[in-house]
Amino acid sequence: MIVTAKSTKKEGALAPIYLLHGTNTFILNEQKKKIIDQALNEEELEFNLSNYDLEDTPIEVAIEDAETLPFFGDRRVVVLNRPVFLTAEKTKEKIEHNLDKLQAYIEEPAPFSVVIIMATYEKLDERKKVTKLLKKNASCIEANEMGERELRSFIIDRLGENSVDIEDFAVDLLLQLTGLKLSLVINELDKLTMYIGEGGMIKREHVEKLVPKTLEQNVFALVEAVVKRQVSDALVMYDELVRNNEEPIKILALLVSQFRLLYHTKQLSAQGYGQQQIAQTLKVHPFRVKLAMQQSRGFEENELKGIMKDLANADYEMKTGKMNKSLILQLFFLQRSAQ
Repeated sequence: MIVTAKSTKKEGALAPIYLLHGTNTFILNEQKKKIIDQALNEEELEFNLSNYDLEDTPIEVAIEDAETLPFFGDRRVVVLNRPVFLTAEKTKEKIEHNLDKLQAYIEEPAPFSVVIIMATYEKLDERKKVTKLLKKNASCIEANEMGERELRSFIIDRLGENSVDIEDFAVDLLLQLTGLKLSLVINELDKLTMYIGEGGMIKREHVEKLVPKTLEQNVFALVEAVVKRQVSDALVMYDELVRNNEEPIKILALLVSQFRLLYHTKQLSAQGYGQQQIAQTLKVHPFRVKLAMQQSRGFEENELKGIMKDLANADYEMKTGKMNKSLILQLFFLQRSAQ
């Protein structure tokens, strides 16, 4: 999804109510911190900052807090987390909220309080009266997850602030290893920047060395080795995973998932589907589809169908205990060299 950080607040002025919504929790939490830092100094935080989980606390309790005069300061900040009642989600709520109380407060907020509503959901229910009131009266900041293009620009801009450059191949690997998660990208960029130093260049080998790989990413590398017919490399990677106590049956499940994605991507691409259409059809992130399209070029459709059959046989043999689990996958990789 494309990032959209929209705000209706005036620069330098604090609004009585903020609605922070979207799926990019990193940006929303940064915005929340900025608002709190502007509203309260360090000494006031203990007495005048309240956090409420609205899945455990009725909204009227939080509103009563917002209507209470602050201690030893000019302002009170009340943060409302998980307001699921702003969405269309069907949940069995443990408590009932007096939304009339909230709606009345939205129309006439306390002049000495700042209320921050953290609605970290993909969508709000625009049909609800309370949502409409918030959109009309609150300062709204929306932040959704970044797509690949936006993240690439973000990486280059952030590194540029520290006079650090990065190779395109290094960006590719960083996005792959972080799964396009902004918080992970920022953590790894800070680490890479410290390692390289001001004026340096981040290369692919630096990313390989410093950015940790998940099991899913190691399996992706395994598939890449199979694509390139580098069977010896695949066996070395697999042996390392097993020595690190990764279960062969879990590795197999991830291999099945990745090759299934390659197979369906190949099919849909042959039918004229583009990257976005394939992502929507298969309900996976477009970046995963992009990588799958690249890997699937190394196979014919029938070959992928044969691999899926071999993996299904491997799954059966593992579950029936016909052979040593680790050996089953070693044989699968060796079969690739004979084809």
